[in-house]
Amino acid sequence: MLRDKNLIPLSRQHQHALALCVRIERASPIEQKRAEWQAEIAQQFEAEIKVHFVAEERIVFPAARALPELNPLVEELLVEHKWLRASFAKAEAKQMSAEELVAFARGLSEHIRKEERQLFERMQELMRPEELAVIGQQLDEALRSAVQVCSLPSSES
Repeated sequence: MLRDKNLIPLSRQHQHALALCVRIERASPIEQKRAEWQAEIAQQFEAEIKVHFVAEERIVFPAARALPELNPLVEELLVEHKWLRASFAKAEAKQMSAEELVAFARGLSEHIRKEERQLFERMQELMRPEELAVIGQQLDEALRSAVQVCSLPSSES
């Protein structure tokens, strides 16, 4: 399904995070660049993902909760946000092992795909265009403080 224009800002940020996940999953050997990966993860969290999570939790998830069938999914996504925040903090503290880096990349990728393929799809199917437009206006305002950058792979990654 084509993404509703009101959810596109979140989808763009999802693409930035997915690019990082793919690069981590393809990196070999990851141990030699563990510090650099953790620094990049921490930077992406500060630049974009922190604001992204808040926007989802304050705008998207409450709107989705108005649709009873989405409540279990929203609860699952909130639990994942908690795990991801802990993972970002661990990366910032440079305490992730190589195995944890790979698990983080897989977990973040799965989380994003769940939001895109399940949450956003169902919201688009169940909500009226006017409801999605309100969400879009609120997201525009909430995401203004996020740096809209896509980390490009370095020649060493």
